Amino acid sequence: MKHILLISTKDRSGLIYQVSKILHEAGLNIEKNDEFVDRDAMIFFMRTQIAGALDEKWILATLQNALDKDAHITLKPMAKKSLIILATKENHCLGDLLLRYDSGELHAHIQAVIANHNDLEGLVRRFDIPFYCVESSDDRQAHEQALTDIIDRYCPDVIALAKYMRILSPMFVARYAGKMINIHHSFLPAFIGANPYKQAYERGVKIIGATAHFVTQDLDEGPIIAQDIIKIDHTFSWQDMQKAGRNVEKSVFAHALDLILHDRVFINGNKTIVF
Repeated sequence: MKHILLISTKDRSGLIYQVSKILHEAGLNIEKNDEFVDRDAMIFFMRTQIAGALDEKWILATLQNALDKDAHITLKPMAKKSLIILATKENHCLGDLLLRYDSGELHAHIQAVIANHNDLEGLVRRFDIPFYCVESSDDRQAHEQALTDIIDRYCPDVIALAKYMRILSPMFVARYAGKMINIHHSFLPAFIGANPYKQAYERGVKIIGATAHFVTQDLDEGPIIAQDIIKIDHTFSWQDMQKAGRNVEKSVFAHALDLILHDRVFINGNKTIVF
């Protein structure tokens, strides 16, 4: 079976040799390797795809012994991850993910879609995926507890916010830290918050874009995973910009999710390392 080995540790000479030697001694074949050093923080990042029968406990213990005591080491099988999608009313990002899932392009098992309105139930049911509606409420704690009850029933690896238009509490975000990704309809950090297309229109911008990022306590300021832009001109109303922007939102979100599902992203402070 194939596995992905992820390492982040203090940089020093000989790290690649040490890791490769241990994997060789374990009788494993390195099929692909990527590495990067953050020169400012002097942190070494490594993603290695390996093949062969392995003793997970021995490899992790041996690597931890050989590397810095604070090294973060993860060994994961190259298997499809479990995914929960949160949505509201807009169907373009959710619909795109469902079509990719149906065609086998999405490296995940979509376990359920949870929305705070019923508008998308018909769409989701066409793909034989469970749909839950947790209606919006002024009682945020009760609303998020209802969400949590459903999410924890499935224990997903990843939670994708496909235009989920509610601000989540710090407690909820902390519960799923590092698991939630969001698509924002602007080229962050510009035009954060509500109606960024109208903000962009009023500033006379000539490009619009989309940003996929991890969800953190700071609204729309989590580590960025992927971004893209499209060109526009003075003839675009903000509604035209919004319509055009939906295509870039779909592609950026799908790309970011694909990176996460294939374990290609390290969180590095408020930035990411993407292999």
